[in-house]
Amino acid sequence: MSILIVDDIHDILLEKLQKADISYNYQPTITRVGAEKIIADYTGLVIRSKFQVDQNFIDLGSNLTLIGRAGAGMDNIDEAYAVQKGITLLSANAGNCDAVGEHMIGMLLSLMNNLNRADHEVRSGYWRREENRGHELMGKTVALIGYGHNGQAMAKKLSGFGVKVIAYDKYKTGFTDQYATEVSMEEVVRQADVLSFHIPLTRETKGMVDDEYLFHFRKPIFLLMGARGGIVQVPAVLKALDQDKILGAAFDVLPIEKFPALAEQDWYQNLISRDNVILSPHVAGWTFESYYKLSDILAEKIVSTLNLNL
Repeated sequence: MSILIVDDIHDILLEKLQKADISYNYQPTITRVGAEKIIADYTGLVIRSKFQVDQNFIDLGSNLTLIGRAGAGMDNIDEAYAVQKGITLLSANAGNCDAVGEHMIGMLLSLMNNLNRADHEVRSGYWRREENRGHELMGKTVALIGYGHNGQAMAKKLSGFGVKVIAYDKYKTGFTDQYATEVSMEEVVRQADVLSFHIPLTRETKGMVDDEYLFHFRKPIFLLMGARGGIVQVPAVLKALDQDKILGAAFDVLPIEKFPALAEQDWYQNLISRDNVILSPHVAGWTFESYYKLSDILAEKIVSTLNLNL
């Protein structure tokens, strides 16, 4: 096995590959064009989010038997085609779930207590107590859409807040535990005070949060989007904010990310003009600690997989 590593990863991955006598070529600054020229020489590939590992790239990697992603999910890999070609796919989903959970709860608490707005006002010479009266999280019902690694981590972290946590997962049953209760989507729309997403971006979930989806919620909600930006239709959220169906929204991910493309979206100015919207640049799962854990977990999976195949 000889692995081409095309993204910045923690040294722990290199150390563990070296200890296992697995050959690698660490090229964190390589471009896609550069990787295309040499990928045929390697049987393994490690990537984070640098570029799309699409059918064309997979075909160029004619000797590939393993692709590892130092991140959660396989969004930038044509998973179905890779599996069809007999390539083993590995990710490190457990590596950043704690980071995501903490980040999204931080965004939620900031939203519910108007912290961003209040901070800005005090710095600007305004002392407005009544206008910045907040909501308590205690006693609320938090609904999680998806109960994999991220959903479970979020539920655990919410357990000390005195909330009721319910979860809906289309692809799992019987997952009720001490942190969350499995419910139907009908129960989610009836009970939720807070709605948080923990699902991958697929053909089925792309654009699912639209006008129709939000229409069914019985109570005004706080919406947290820390999964994948393509899941949500931002104009639908803006409309629901106008109608007070959504009290506040937090986005760590957006359908279009990075500038200048983000600023060119027709909904961007509307979104950033609202003081009940909080934004962060897709960093919920990207802490100093998760940087280590993502690489460590992926390295363990690679070594274990190759040992099984010996």
